[in-house]
Amino acid sequence: MFASTQPNDAADLMRVSAFTRRQAGGAGDADAGATRLSSLNPSLVQDLMRFERDPGESLDVLEVLAASLRHARALLLHVQLERRVIPLTVWPADRQVLGPMRLAQLLTLPLPDLRVLRVEPAPERPKPGEADEPPPDEPPQWIIPMGPLLWELALRGSRDALLPEIAGVAAYRVVPGADLQALDLTGSLASAVARLRKQATPLRDIALWPGFDRERAMRLLNGLYLQAALMISRTHPSAISPG
Repeated sequence: MFASTQPNDAADLMRVSAFTRRQAGGAGDADAGATRLSSLNPSLVQDLMRFERDPGESLDVLEVLAASLRHARALLLHVQLERRVIPLTVWPADRQVLGPMRLAQLLTLPLPDLRVLRVEPAPERPKPGEADEPPPDEPPQWIIPMGPLLWELALRGSRDALLPEIAGVAAYRVVPGADLQALDLTGSLASAVARLRKQATPLRDIALWPGFDRERAMRLLNGLYLQAALMISRTHPSAISPG
C-alpha cells in the first residue's frame, strides 16, 4: 500500500463525488462537475482555452492562476487532489489566495497532481470589518500569499513548458530592483537569478548553466514572469530561436 498524499485534515475537505453531485444538482447539466468557463469574462475564457487539453483532461492550477493575474479577475477554483476537492479563492489585485490550509501545508502536496475541476468568478470579497467566518460545516480558511505559491507551482507543478506569453524568440532578464526575498532562492536558482539581473539571456543559454537543463530553465522563467520580475526582449541582439 502506498501512503496517501491527502493533507492531514483531508477529512474536512469535500469528496470529488459529492462535489460533482452538488454541482450537477445546482446547475442541472451533466457537465457541471467539470471545468466550466461560460460564466467568466470572454477574454479570460479565450486565455484559458489556450491551455485546453484532450477531452476529459483538466486545466493546470498554474495556468489558471496565470490567467487570473493577466486579466486581474478574481476566481474561485475547485482543485482536485485524489478523491478530495480543495477550494481556492484567488484575489489577483492583492496577490492573495484564500484556502482551507496554510501555505506550508499546501506546498507539501504533490503539486503535479493538482487539477482544476471547476473555475468560476469568485464571490465578492467581504469588506474590512465585515464578518468573514466560514460556514460551520466547512474547514477554516487561511490567507495564502500568491507569490511563493506561484513560484513553487512553476518549479514543481505539472507545467514543464514556457507560458505562451513568454515563449518564442526572446532574451530574458530579471527586472531591475525586483524584490524576490519571499522566494526560496538558493544554489543554482540563486546563481541564475543573479546572472539574469546582469544581462539578458536566451533560453538556449540558460539551459546550459550549471544545475539547469531546458525544462528547469523554462520553469525558472515561468516563475520569474509570475512574480512580475521578468523582462522579455524580442529584439535584443542575444535573442535567438529557442531551438
